[in-house]
Amino acid sequence: MISKKAIEMIKHHEGVRQKPYRCPAFLWTVGVGHVIDPNHIKVPLEQRKTLPIPDGWDRMLSMEEVDAILQKDLSSFERGVLRLCPATASNQSHLDALTSFAFNVGLGNLQKSSIRMRYNRGDFEGAAEGFLDWTKAGGKVLPGLVKRRNDERALFLGA
Repeated sequence: MISKKAIEMIKHHEGVRQKPYRCPAFLWTVGVGHVIDPNHIKVPLEQRKTLPIPDGWDRMLSMEEVDAILQKDLSSFERGVLRLCPATASNQSHLDALTSFAFNVGLGNLQKSSIRMRYNRGDFEGAAEGFLDWTKAGGKVLPGLVKRRNDERALFLGA
């Protein structure tokens, strides 16, 4: 299970919203980056703009609800990280950092990343440096991603 420190870092970088909003991909989102209806991901981008908020979600959530949703979301990412990088089971810092990374970029991207390849070969220094390769969105380096990757790298290294 990831640490409280890692959860706080994820909340810091993702942001916490108690009221549903449309993310940049026009998906109804709430809490800590939780997509309310994953089926909407299959809808073409332009059509997402017209999708109504799913029933029962047009309200302010309590922090307890936000934390419960986050815990459920994180548990699936933890399982994925443990499956893709089995050695994380015995290293809290590695589990924390790789779960934060996967939560942000997806398990599919972790699976095909040089971070995972290096990690599973035992090249932990190389894996740590690999975080810094994931600082772009839309072809541009984003300062927020640079900060997040540096934080994940530091967490990975036990800092």
